[in-house]
Amino acid sequence: MLRKSGIRLLAATALLGWGYQAISGAHAQAANGNAGWFVPKTAQSAAHAPQHEAAPSPVQLPASAADSEEAQSQNPPILPQPPVPKAPDVAKSAPPPAPIIGVISVPEVMRLSSAAQQAERVLGARRDDLARDAQKEQAGWRDEQQKLQGQARTMSSTQIQASERQLQERVLAAQKDFRNRNRVIQEAAQVSLGQIERELIQIIRQVAASHGMNLVLHREQVALSQESLDITQQVASQLNGVLPTVFIPAADVDPEVLAKSGTMPTTADADKPASVPTPAAPAKH
Repeated sequence: MLRKSGIRLLAATALLGWGYQAISGAHAQAANGNAGWFVPKTAQSAAHAPQHEAAPSPVQLPASAADSEEAQSQNPPILPQPPVPKAPDVAKSAPPPAPIIGVISVPEVMRLSSAAQQAERVLGARRDDLARDAQKEQAGWRDEQQKLQGQARTMSSTQIQASERQLQERVLAAQKDFRNRNRVIQEAAQVSLGQIERELIQIIRQVAASHGMNLVLHREQVALSQESLDITQQVASQLNGVLPTVFIPAADVDPEVLAKSGTMPTTADADKPASVPTPAAPAKH
């Protein structure tokens, strides 16, 4: 029995194992409360305002009441148990066939796949470009912040607030752009993985059937198996022969927009039946 979900999980782990590099500035800084970014003085004062009000002291319950509540929390609640219908007996059926087992390492297949290597090379370069752009933009934010701090003495409060607002708008716009570019890269990787995944499932079934196998297990979950039961190399060779490359959306193309257009073989329209061309009418003489 071939489990499609297990193949999908290991294929995703193998193909996307190089990871989606988080944008070194945008997301981390946002999670840390814009640490290292310029924050308006009003926001800073509100965030660091001293707390003059003392926290209210907890209410002290009498000993008897506290012991009673603790005892109630330790005892499980008594809930109603409505009756359930009795399950009918299941008729006997033919026993399943004797298992003929094979093993496969999907991560190794993905490492040997030329299509997976292509996707890793192309998408890895795009992630590197995104990381460099994010670092460059962050350096610009720091320079602008230092420049504004140096000019603050010669500026009015209105000018300072306007400059702060302008810098914050720049930061927010850059964050939005980086998040969108990162999403496009991730979805492009999913498009590539989807093609390899669908082809890999078909090939595993074909190779297993050629050996008379009716049960294929993940090699990583098997403690011991003979080499003759392993179909990893055969599946990888077949995969490279059938799918040497995959379609990867261009860097400036949003995969979601491309999928809605239906003009390219993306994961969204791959399962749609191909249109049958209408034969041309014979020419009249």
